Amino acid sequence: MYLLLRAADTKAAMQRLRSEVVEINLFKVLRNDLGEENLNDLVREKIVPVPGDISIHNLGVKDSDLLQRMWSEIDIIINIAATTNFDERYDIGLGINTFGALNVLNFAKKCVKGQLLLHVSTAYVCGENSGLFLEKPFTMGQTLSGDTKLDINVEFELMKQKLKELQHQDFSEQEISQSMKDLGMARAKVHGWPNTYVFTKAMGEMLVGKYRENLPLVIVRPTMITSTLAEPFPGWIEGLRTIDSVIVAYGKGRLKCFLADPNTVFDLIPADMVVNAMIATATAHSGETGIQTIYHVGSSFQNPVTFGQLHETAARYFTKKPLVARNGSPIIVTKGTLLSTMGQFSLYITLRYKLPLLILRLMNIIYPWSQGDKYNDDSRKIKLAMRLVDLYQPYLLFKGIFDDLNTERLRRRRQSIKELDGSFEFDPKSINWDDYMENTHIPGLITHVLKQ
Repeated sequence: MYLLLRAADTKAAMQRLRSEVVEINLFKVLRNDLGEENLNDLVREKIVPVPGDISIHNLGVKDSDLLQRMWSEIDIIINIAATTNFDERYDIGLGINTFGALNVLNFAKKCVKGQLLLHVSTAYVCGENSGLFLEKPFTMGQTLSGDTKLDINVEFELMKQKLKELQHQDFSEQEISQSMKDLGMARAKVHGWPNTYVFTKAMGEMLVGKYRENLPLVIVRPTMITSTLAEPFPGWIEGLRTIDSVIVAYGKGRLKCFLADPNTVFDLIPADMVVNAMIATATAHSGETGIQTIYHVGSSFQNPVTFGQLHETAARYFTKKPLVARNGSPIIVTKGTLLSTMGQFSLYITLRYKLPLLILRLMNIIYPWSQGDKYNDDSRKIKLAMRLVDLYQPYLLFKGIFDDLNTERLRRRRQSIKELDGSFEFDPKSINWDDYMENTHIPGLITHVLKQ
């Protein structure tokens, strides 16, 4: 396995491989089974860390001998490199998610033994529409707004021109960064996508679909990825994902109200099921000349869970097993208030927080020595909360279901292969959501993310 990592040189790539992959808790099962030394030997034998960057031609690989060796040996190429910030800078989002995907494709087409490119995208390239979303590829230039034309090269030139203007006008790096974030969000909304992340991912899909030629292409679109269900052990997760930020804030007693429809289906899928589906799709399509197949990997069609169910489970869990505050006392949670429209949420925030804040500001003007710090602190918190709600709103009120006919057909084909014997499982129907959330996912969050 040639593993591309963003790093300055081979030494730095090896260090990232050790510290961010092999030495983390995810590998404790292998470490216990094989022993530390044998695991390190296996890694050295099987994995070649390659310093590079997918936003650069030839993936930024500077060693020409290594490049030639990769082109002559590699048969399957898997692209999971991405920036997942919803409001990413437009130049960075285009560089990694859009043209980075094209760079990976161009690299894959030079691999003389190339059997397959597996490109990992996201199910939410569908935008904010409602209904049943099919496993269909984008056509080049397709938009979700219906009345605009999307030209990816024009988007790139527009981004370059804006960046050049900002740099020539002597703006600070922070101001340039914010302007590029604003540009990405604005361009996404012009063409019908809710944020820069899904917009740039959709354009990446268009490019690899258009220019793949005869190289077999599989695009895997996962939904909201949660902690592992079973492999290598239950509950492992790295960092906070969409729903996890909400769960943690609730457990810490900070979520008194929230924008969410209790009847909205939250499409969750455990991380190990996504990985298993990737392995299964690569195995199924390797060497099939000229194919392009899309796979939704999620749960909303086969085994849906609503936000109301998740809310009930979280309330039950943190009531029985409260988190502990810094002073050592248990954090008591209440059910809180769920508001199912943006209008209701805005009204609640205005009455509950903004009006008292205005009174606080008035007091700050009359008595400037008394409440200044509290006003500024509370104002900052409300602005942050509203920004997060604005970013997450498309998913909190999402009314779509992801059809997974291709994925289900693959599952059924695999069930008939005796040698597999239930390995590489990715059937969401096997998940009991209440049991998984209460006994696997939330404890995993507390152990691996909160470190409690």
